[in-house]
Amino acid sequence: MLWTQRYLLQKSVELPILRGVIEQGILWNNVMRRKILFFELNEVPYRVMDEYCRNHPESFLARTLDKCGQFETRTEDTKLSPWITWPTVHRGVLDTQHTIHYFGQHLERVDDQFPPIWKILTDHGVRTGVFGSLHSYPVPRNLEHYAFFLPDTFAPSGESFPEQLATFQELNLVMARRSARNVSTAIPIKEAARFLANMPWLGLCAHTMLATAGQLLAERVDPWRRVRRRTYQAVLTFDVFMKQVQSTRPEFATFYTNHVASAMHRYWAAAFPQDYDRLEFDAEWLSRFKHEIDFAMQWFDRFFERLVRFADSSPDYSVWIATSMGQAARQAVPMYTQLYFTDLRRFMSTLGFGATQWERRPAMEPQVSVHITAEHADRFGALVRGMRINGGPIDVKERESGFFCISLGNPNLKGVVDSALVDGREVPFSDLGMESVPIEDRANGSAQHVRDGLLMIYGAGAPKAPQKRPVLSTLEVAPSILRNFRIDVPGYMASGAIEA
Repeated sequence: MLWTQRYLLQKSVELPILRGVIEQGILWNNVMRRKILFFELNEVPYRVMDEYCRNHPESFLARTLDKCGQFETRTEDTKLSPWITWPTVHRGVLDTQHTIHYFGQHLERVDDQFPPIWKILTDHGVRTGVFGSLHSYPVPRNLEHYAFFLPDTFAPSGESFPEQLATFQELNLVMARRSARNVSTAIPIKEAARFLANMPWLGLCAHTMLATAGQLLAERVDPWRRVRRRTYQAVLTFDVFMKQVQSTRPEFATFYTNHVASAMHRYWAAAFPQDYDRLEFDAEWLSRFKHEIDFAMQWFDRFFERLVRFADSSPDYSVWIATSMGQAARQAVPMYTQLYFTDLRRFMSTLGFGATQWERRPAMEPQVSVHITAEHADRFGALVRGMRINGGPIDVKERESGFFCISLGNPNLKGVVDSALVDGREVPFSDLGMESVPIEDRANGSAQHVRDGLLMIYGAGAPKAPQKRPVLSTLEVAPSILRNFRIDVPGYMASGAIEA
């Protein structure tokens, strides 16, 4: 028996509702098949959820939380990154089986062996929508049972379904890439013009437009507020998602957002300074950014309210709020500069690789991923593994033949180091297409990934919140969704279960 099943059956003496839930193998206390809106709230733990409700007892979230089934989730993946732990949720197997550790990997084999939940559902005729879930590129060739499909923000192109969504996705991709570390104020004119032309069809709300205009005005007064543009990108995206849900009414739909996780990584030290024995940020920084996680959560509160209102008006729907892991305090040390690849072509050229010998793959900065042609892969691997920056090696992983992920970072080198050792010679960063980029908000990832996340379920028949939230493996989520739709769970999903 799975560890989580044993745990919950033991607890069922205290919490009778859980015995029926676990013996059925589903997180639902009702025999009725329900449509599911699966909201992927990346990396938000109950610590942040509960703190928000304490600070805002009048909020919709605070008033509705006790109407939800609430479970703590735990991932047992060997490595903790969203591009690793979300495939575990979607596929029902650990990373040791799905082997997805980076963006840009070829997924044909793993998709055949351990397909994502949306593929299994559509293969069984369940009308499904996908909106930004990680590793969802490319758009499937067979769209017969898809209501809509918008890939993640690491997609190399704006391809989406239906085609009108591409005008939004193209703008979405440009904005995400330009604001990976410092928020860009530049407006991508071509993409913005196409987006505005399709705005009525996309479904942006008047409230969203007014709030966005207010944000732009606030930036004129306090330029540091530009950091909130990451949240407003999620606001625009959610409007488009809800328009698709309301017009197509899928039986299952995903929506992914990183806006709260982004604020937590950067500003945990400002929101929870008591978590640190050593706090190196000054009082001005702490005061300026102490409300940024709360601000991001206020928008999640609005998203949640819209989802619940929709479910209340359509009782055959349930709302699942899920994370694949959480975050907690790490260190509180300012970052003034960080090393980035600013010209990858120059880097490759300096190492002696022509344009036909390599291809860039998606990655989250300061990582870069490249695929090197087979005859040159060994030479490239030897060169980058031998590189030294400030006396230390760079982090290089080769996940499959010719696929390399290079992680930089290297904080606060500006004025200290301006070159790297390559093949036994010092080469200036400028010749390598690298730069120690100033970090505007000085945030240095004061929160790190942890195994504990959350699952909340709202809807008629959902299990109500027990006094103590039971613990579930993230491996239980995909099988539970399949059972909700009366689909047999593949045998491999149980093979990656947590054992005592």
